[in-house]
Amino acid sequence: MSNTLDKIENKLLNNVRLTKEDGLALYASNDLARIGYLADTMRKKISGDYVYYNINLHVNLTNICVGQCKFCAFGCKKGSKNAYALTKQAVIAMIDKAAQNPAMKNLHIVSGLHPDWPYEYYLDIVKTIKKTFPALHLKGFTGVEIMHFVKISGKSIREVLTELIAAGLEAMPGGGAEILDDNIRQKLCPNKATSAEWLEVARTAHKLGIKTNASMLYGHIETIEQRINHLITLRNLQDETGGLQTFICFPFQPHNTALEKSITRTSVWDDLKTMAISRLMLDNVHNIKAYWVMLTLPIAMLALGFGANDIDGTIGNEKIMHAAGVSSQKALSKDILIRTIKETGRIPAECDCNFNIIRTF
Repeated sequence: MSNTLDKIENKLLNNVRLTKEDGLALYASNDLARIGYLADTMRKKISGDYVYYNINLHVNLTNICVGQCKFCAFGCKKGSKNAYALTKQAVIAMIDKAAQNPAMKNLHIVSGLHPDWPYEYYLDIVKTIKKTFPALHLKGFTGVEIMHFVKISGKSIREVLTELIAAGLEAMPGGGAEILDDNIRQKLCPNKATSAEWLEVARTAHKLGIKTNASMLYGHIETIEQRINHLITLRNLQDETGGLQTFICFPFQPHNTALEKSITRTSVWDDLKTMAISRLMLDNVHNIKAYWVMLTLPIAMLALGFGANDIDGTIGNEKIMHAAGVSSQKALSKDILIRTIKETGRIPAECDCNFNIIRTF
């Protein structure tokens, strides 16, 4: 295996793209320290020493969802005792409270696929937010949500995205990709966007000038080969469009899901290896996110030595991951993020939702 890693390192140092077989070989290796070293070397080469974060508020409009995905602890059926749906007035009040902090510049809007809300509700929310808070940067709606809007509106992907952009949408998150394999999706999330639909939303957004993120939910029923195929699919999309801003590794959190009794949480070993391999395979994606909400801050901090250069942000009011029982805090202060990044020897870089640097420390 050492000889295999030697060959992979030689490829990386000579700018030769890794193959599927290389990705599988990296997963088969137990030399985590060396894999981390390779990922950190490539991180420094691709993105330098900045670690990006933003001061952001999460707005989850509703947890009522027709998707009913087996891996989700957030979504629930209409009429459930835990169900909620925010009015426009409640959304504005929530943002207004957060905006009392003048440093808060970014909104992250995602939610369930509500069975009754019309497409116009979402469009009006975006228009109202931008009119009321013109200085805030708005990142919103996963590819899955966009496909839901397409189905309930009768419009095309391009029409929906064009209208949302005109209303004020500036970037899109990477959720809903899960594993881009329809055999997996049919078993876990048959009621939402297919792999091809998710990719087409991203492709269309990029053509319209909207940057998006991408993600991978791992540690459930997928195989290692399906993880590598997923990464290569995203790499191919990035070759085509160049519109992916950051990639997020989401370790599956089984608590409060339909898979809780059959699957246990991934190990720190797997989390760090997956982070590093993602950095090595995604040679054309500038940023790799260590999402501290799911990883916890100590593991996210470690991940900054395994290829990551993005730690997300302060994340006020996050609900989706905490519904699955993650043990991380519900928000962090800017000072904690800056101190965490500095302790790794890197440069904290506060940014907006499109990774434009606001200030460095």
